[in-house]
Amino acid sequence: MPIFILSARGISKGEFVPEPGRPHYLEIPDGQMISADEKYRHKSLDWLDRVQSVADGRAGRRIGEAGDVLILVHGYNNTLDEIRQRHETLQADLAAEGWRGLVVSFDWPAGRNPLNNLGDRSDAAETAHYLVSGGIGLIIKGQARGCQTNIHLLGHSTGAFVIMDAFIAADKRGEFYRNDWRIGQVAFVAGDVSASSLSADSQWAEPMFRRIMRLTNYQNGFDDVLGVSNAKRLGASPRAGRVGLSERAHPKAVNVDCSGYFNALDPESQSSKVGWWNHSWHFGNRVFARDLAMTLEGRIDRNYLPTRQKHGENLVLQDAPRPVHEAKWLAMNRN
Repeated sequence: MPIFILSARGISKGEFVPEPGRPHYLEIPDGQMISADEKYRHKSLDWLDRVQSVADGRAGRRIGEAGDVLILVHGYNNTLDEIRQRHETLQADLAAEGWRGLVVSFDWPAGRNPLNNLGDRSDAAETAHYLVSGGIGLIIKGQARGCQTNIHLLGHSTGAFVIMDAFIAADKRGEFYRNDWRIGQVAFVAGDVSASSLSADSQWAEPMFRRIMRLTNYQNGFDDVLGVSNAKRLGASPRAGRVGLSERAHPKAVNVDCSGYFNALDPESQSSKVGWWNHSWHFGNRVFARDLAMTLEGRIDRNYLPTRQKHGENLVLQDAPRPVHEAKWLAMNRN
């Protein structure tokens, strides 16, 4: 299956460069490296039609009849090869766990130094505007002409910042603000945004929560990269991907604590690993993929997913299969 990418990297002499640029809509054939070659580039609406066609053709295992698209927004410290590996790994793992949707990557030029993520904020903020003009704008056009494909967002690390800033940027554009466009599920993994920014009274988060169905924040207290990010802020703004949501979290937000599961996870037991382990273990992990798959499907309440165990008021990730009789439920629903 081809890889669909919305890239906000600039192009010079036919090659991608590490600077923001106008959006490019890529369809990379299976087995090919990500490239700025013109043969891989589509016009925006042609690309949207291709994405919708592939996604709707894979529909299943969800409430409605239309397909699902999950837009993966990466963080800092990513090469084009790592972006491809994460994309392919996530697509394969979600499919293996029963999700029938299509992963689409939003690629932006981020720095290579894992300890320099604060410096990427300016590029991240600029990139958010490209996600608005090149991505959200397409979603609005598609929904206006009757597109029923369900759009979801997954932000890894600084990608969570890009997503939140994109909703702010969209709110500042009159034609976007007035349109009744919607996003389904949003998930943050290793989210490099402050826990307080996801509170019910957060003005920064309000545009996002107004447009989405649910935000799922995957927390890991052993994330050392986010520990560095927090230290750079002198501990004043603990990261949501490390400490979870605050007590004043927005009612549309749910926290899944992965710390205990990660603590018992042997890295050698996971064949696919891309990037800094404590910060990126989600990609290649089937238990995480199973929980995310059921979250995207939206068929089971957030508090009753079998991959989550309740500890008091907290939800904790656990290794458990899908419901035993789920296939029979789905078969009966189709009759």
